[in-house]
Amino acid sequence: MRKDWAGSGVDLHLEVAAGGGRRRGLEEALRRAVRDGRLPRGTRLPSTRSLAAELGLSRGTVSAAYDQLVAEGYLATRPGSATEVADVSPTPSDPRLSSEPPPAPPYDLRLPAGPSTTPLHDLRPGQPDLSAFPARAWLRATRHVLSTAPAEVLGPCDPRGRIELRAALAGYLARTRGVLTTPDLIVVTTGFVQALNLIVQVVDGPIATEEPGHDFYREVLRRAGRQTVPLPVDGLGAQVDTLTGATAAAVVTPAHQYPTGVPLHPARRRALREWGGLVVEDDYDGEFRYDRQPVGAFQGTAPDRVVYVGTTSEALAPALRLGWMAVPPSLIGPVAEAKLHADAHTEVLGQLVLARLIETHDYDRHIRAARLRYRRRRELLLARLGPGPGQPLPGVALPGVAAGLRALLLLPEAGPAEGELLAECERRGIALRAASPLWRGDGPGGLLVGYAAPSERAYPRALEALAGALAGT
Repeated sequence: MRKDWAGSGVDLHLEVAAGGGRRRGLEEALRRAVRDGRLPRGTRLPSTRSLAAELGLSRGTVSAAYDQLVAEGYLATRPGSATEVADVSPTPSDPRLSSEPPPAPPYDLRLPAGPSTTPLHDLRPGQPDLSAFPARAWLRATRHVLSTAPAEVLGPCDPRGRIELRAALAGYLARTRGVLTTPDLIVVTTGFVQALNLIVQVVDGPIATEEPGHDFYREVLRRAGRQTVPLPVDGLGAQVDTLTGATAAAVVTPAHQYPTGVPLHPARRRALREWGGLVVEDDYDGEFRYDRQPVGAFQGTAPDRVVYVGTTSEALAPALRLGWMAVPPSLIGPVAEAKLHADAHTEVLGQLVLARLIETHDYDRHIRAARLRYRRRRELLLARLGPGPGQPLPGVALPGVAAGLRALLLLPEAGPAEGELLAECERRGIALRAASPLWRGDGPGGLLVGYAAPSERAYPRALEALAGALAGT
């Protein structure tokens, strides 16, 4: 007998077994709900009268079931108060409820696992200043969407995404990044990782990734069963001449190489355009350049052979899970089909809100303000840690800081060792990440410092803490 507690305020489906008596069936249904967490500690249960009416049972039957579960410790009651779920310890035999921490992954997830892991000084790369999220503009756009959008937007969506966002992105990307595309060739994703997984499904053969490059993306490809080959990087960017015809695709960061920061040299851009494979352009922070206008997207030079990928993770917030792909015409059908079978479509209301932000130019205003804020932080970082009389650790190199939201600090050969410096940073409550895992083999010692994550007030203190750690090793 399946019943809903519709009138009690508690929305819970109970499976009350028909055999064995109604009281026993209700007891077991409530017991299961407490054990598996559907009724967490402190949940106020309906009165015996209202529950009896909703389940079609006598009040005495419900009272007897409550009394039994109070005696067993599943429920608790006090005179004059509602019956509540008691503090019940998890079943030790259930492996899902183990208190042992999961094993650490072979890469840096970059984001905190919870409030208990929030560092004193957060200089991890991969996220913007979350305290500067344009909450008022987002709320204004959300109200507009909810008050004007027809009810059909709450139904199934084109796997490529809402046309409103695809049209807004086509215009925005053309205007700001030089991307040549149309709304029909854009697929909205839940971020770069999903875009990479979709590409894997429509391209056969080895995939080249930059060396050094993002170790997490290499792991995504490995878990998808794909062979990856290194694409070496030097002072001019990716060494495109090492790509061969046996490589099906190359994942590159032409505007601002991750993590060295160098843009792809014009001659190598031409060579990459002439190479016969598919190019996946990760434009992870192309809007944030401080010495001149941002370098245009490589996709604009070869739209028939480049999959352009961008997200809101560094422009707005990683938690939004909004990204996009500008796909060549020959791949839009297979990519859209892969997206359909991956998750049907990306969440719709967020798409419409982002489209509204772009249409009203609130998104442009936010990017401009963020660019100014991050430029100031970059200048503070260079002044405090860069070469000069006050450098806390002589010999530290800071390449490629003309753009982006992070800095690569390469340590001098004389030391300290990367592990020693990381331990000192941890002792001082500084969270950042090691640089060596970005190489497949033994990479040079260094740190990858994200200077966007702290709030405006917290950033100077975090920078001074890092300078102290460098000086103290």
